[in-house]
Amino acid sequence: MAAQLLLMVPALGSFLFTFGTGVELIRFASLRAVLPGGGRPEATSHVEWGAALRDPRVLRPLAVDLGLVALFVLQHSLMATALVKRWTTSCFGVLQRSFYVFCTALALQLLMRYWQPVRHGPLLWNACTEPWDTWVPLICFILHFIAWLVIFSVILIFDYAELMGVKQVYYHCLGMGDPLALKSVRAVRLYSHLRHPVYLEFLLVLWAVPCLALDRLLLAGLFTTYLSCGHSLDQQDFLYLRAQLDKKFLVFSREEAAYGDLLARNGPAPGKES
Repeated sequence: MAAQLLLMVPALGSFLFTFGTGVELIRFASLRAVLPGGGRPEATSHVEWGAALRDPRVLRPLAVDLGLVALFVLQHSLMATALVKRWTTSCFGVLQRSFYVFCTALALQLLMRYWQPVRHGPLLWNACTEPWDTWVPLICFILHFIAWLVIFSVILIFDYAELMGVKQVYYHCLGMGDPLALKSVRAVRLYSHLRHPVYLEFLLVLWAVPCLALDRLLLAGLFTTYLSCGHSLDQQDFLYLRAQLDKKFLVFSREEAAYGDLLARNGPAPGKES
C-alpha cells in the first residue's frame, strides 16, 4: 500500500506543473496581447506585405514560431494515439495520463518560453490608436476574462482530477480500477469525440485581440485549424450534453428548494441575522 501511495507524488507533481503552466498560458495568450505593458505589438509605420515577406527579421521569427507550434501539435496528437498510449502504459502504468499531461505542459512551456514576436511586420488590424485605444482593449480584456472563466468552469465540470491523471492513481491505490471504466457508454463516446471541450472559448482568446501581428496570426490560425480537426461532435453527443446539463440544473434547483424549506422551518442562521 505504501508503494502505491508513492505513485501520488509524481501524479501531484505533474498536476502542479500543469496548473502553473495554465497560469502562464493566461499571461501568454491574454495579458500579453491585451494589456499595453504586457508585450502588445505597438503601432508601426506602414509596411508593404511584399517587403515584409522577404524580410529576414520577419521570416526568422515566423519559422521559429512555426516549429514551436508543430512541436506542440505533434506531441499532443501522437501521444494520444492508441499505439503510443499502449507503449506509455506499458512503461508508466497508471501514471500514463499524468505523463501525457506533463509532456503537454512541457511542450506549452517551450512554446511560451521561446516564442518570437514579429516586431517589424505589418499589423492585420490595429485598434490601439485614437479613438479606439481605450475601449477596444477593455472590451477584449472583458471577453478574455469571461472566456477563461468558462474554460475553468468546464474543466471543473469535466472532472479535472481525471483530466490531470490524479484520479487514475487514486483509484489504483484504492483498488477500484480505471475511473473511465465506470462511466457510461455515452460518456465514453462523448470523450472520444470531444478532444477539446472549450473549443469556442479558446478561439475567442486567440482572435479577440486589439492588435493582430503576424506571429499572433500564425498562432491563432494554426491552433484554430488544429482545434477544428479534433472537434467532431454529432447529434447524439449534443443530446447527451443537453441531458447532463438539465440533470445538473435539476439537482441544483432541488438543493435550493430544500435549503429554502429549511430556512422557512428554522429561520436563518444566527450569524446571518441583521
